Amino acid sequence: MARQLPLPLPTKSALGRDNFFVSEANQMAVAALEATQTWSNGKLMLCGPAASGKTHLAHVWAGENNAQIIGAQTLATQDIATIATTALVVEDVDRAQPQDETPLFHLHNLMLAEGHALLMTTTTPPAQMATRLPDLKSRLTGTTLVALDPPDDALLAVVLMKMFADRQINLPAGLLDYVVPRITRSFAEARRFVDEMDARALSEARPIGKRLAGDILGGT
Repeated sequence: MARQLPLPLPTKSALGRDNFFVSEANQMAVAALEATQTWSNGKLMLCGPAASGKTHLAHVWAGENNAQIIGAQTLATQDIATIATTALVVEDVDRAQPQDETPLFHLHNLMLAEGHALLMTTTTPPAQMATRLPDLKSRLTGTTLVALDPPDDALLAVVLMKMFADRQINLPAGLLDYVVPRITRSFAEARRFVDEMDARALSEARPIGKRLAGDILGGT
């Protein structure tokens, strides 16, 4: 049988509060985001590995606080005085480039002066960032840090279900019970697994099920 060429079709992620599952792995982060009024100096940094739910939580928080969302790598092109007039999410501060550091420093000061909340996301704790500007390094390390822990079984199952649902894939009964005990406890690994399941099901004309999952997971 001829193999089909899997096309890189876009997937649509649901980013509403109803689509976010709270478990022991993320409940502290969720609680911190729900208590914006308690943030020291009105700012908080959300840290977690790739695909851990940082963007999802940031979008939920932004929607509930009428906040803008910008990427740290765009700060050099932003009018800092303008974006500091409302609550704000700055995503991926650990990916800010040297030209973005001075704008980010000024943004910290303006947000504090204006009394608006600032939420930042990162995969790397501030102390480990290669920040060149000393004053910015001080601002970042002085920001309250809340971490998203690796997923527990309950969260991993929901994440896998959501990733398949984003691809409009209906899962057969028992598949998650088979996969969850065998897959590496990592959101990135969950994404890689779902990507490969989808691609191989199409290219090899195989159903989404335990046999395909076993092949991808090494036959365990």
